[in-house]
Formats: sequence, C-alpha cells, structure tokens
Amino acid sequence: MDHASYAQRRGQIETYFDRTAAEAWARLTSDAPVGRIRATVRAGRDRMRQTLLSWLPEDLRGLRILDAGCGTGALAVAAARRGAQVLAIDLSPTLVALARERLPRALQDGQGVGSIELKSGDMLDPALGPFDHAVAMDSLIHYSTDDAVAALSRLAPRVTGSMVFTFAPRTPLLAAMIGLGRLFPRRDRAPWIEPMAEARLRQRLAQAPALRGWRVARSLRVASGFYTSQALELVRT
Repeated sequence: MDHASYAQRRGQIETYFDRTAAEAWARLTSDAPVGRIRATVRAGRDRMRQTLLSWLPEDLRGLRILDAGCGTGALAVAAARRGAQVLAIDLSPTLVALARERLPRALQDGQGVGSIELKSGDMLDPALGPFDHAVAMDSLIHYSTDDAVAALSRLAPRVTGSMVFTFAPRTPLLAAMIGLGRLFPRRDRAPWIEPMAEARLRQRLAQAPALRGWRVARSLRVASGFYTSQALELVRT
C-alpha cells in the first residue's frame, strides 16, 4: 500500500463527510424528503445494503462483524438485530455521533438481540481485533484499485469468514459523470470516486500474497439513477 496516498485520501474523506457534507448526508440517510437525484441514490444504497446483509449468515448470534465506514449506522443496526456483535467505525466523528443518536432504544440499553460499538477512526486499525465477517459498503470507492486491495490484505488476517465490499465499476456513464464533474470543480465536492475495472480488480486480488486462501464468490451490481456500485464477496477457501 502507498501509505502516503492512502493517508492523504483518508484525510480528504474525513474532512468531506465530517464537515462539508455532514448535513446533506444526514438527510440522505434519513426518511426526510429529498430531490429526485438524491432519491435515486437513497434507493440504490438501500438495495446495496440489503444485498450485503443477505450475503452474511441469517443467524448472526455470537458473531463479531466489522462495519467499516459505517456512516449513520443503518447496516450496523440491521446486523445487530440479527444477533451480531457489531464494531461500527467511520472516519467522521460527526456521522458516528449521528449514528449513536439514531440507535434504537433497545440497542442503546443493551436489551437488543445483538450489540453495536460505535467508534471514530481507521477501519484498518489492528487494535480493533478479530472479526467473523467484515463489511465495507462504499468505503473503498475513493481509493485506487491497488490501495483498496492493500486495505483488504491488511484486514484479511483478522477475518475468519468473509469480507464483503463495494467498488465503483468502470463504466462509460460513470466515467462521463466524473469527467464532467472535474470540468466544474467546487471546493465542497466529495473526494474523487476511483472507478475500478472488475477484471483488473480480480487479478490484483488473486495476486495479493495476503489474500492467498481467499476467493471471489458472489458479485452484484446495483444501478439506480445517479448511484452505481458493485458488491463483491471474498470468502476463505
């Protein structure tokens, strides 16, 4: 991993979600009315969340799950309701605070089936400990293919079951949208999405020494208006 580029991009993401876009992100992830474009993004994210959750065991009791890049905590809550002990972490303290406010009372009081521990920090911190499964929904899309593979390589030794994550697939439409955005730069825009070619991503995953003993299982693309993301499942062989 290029630690300098990873750290720089991580800092950009933290600044954007913690300061620039916190209010917009809070609205997008709530039930509040949004415009047509954001409605397509909300619908796409809802479908992707359900996809990743469906790839985990139905009964999560006794299993420890990492929600890497938890945002406002919707996936973590759903996993905890199925019995998981969830460590939900995000770079943005603002979003983590919002996730804490939104926790259902049963989970706040420790009376739910599972539990959620919310933290602000780096999803790759070894101090977070081991996990049965790791989920990274739309938290690797701002990194290059090589940095994303390196991040998964650092996480893999501490995961015993599966790692499910999303990436931005390289498509003509997405490339055009990103190119158009770069023609009209704004100080408050999000960090660049880094589209990945699936064939190259699979090749890099297969070549990574730390990922020997892992294989790609399921893959599914979700396209909903202005939201396009692809889920990939890595499982131990």
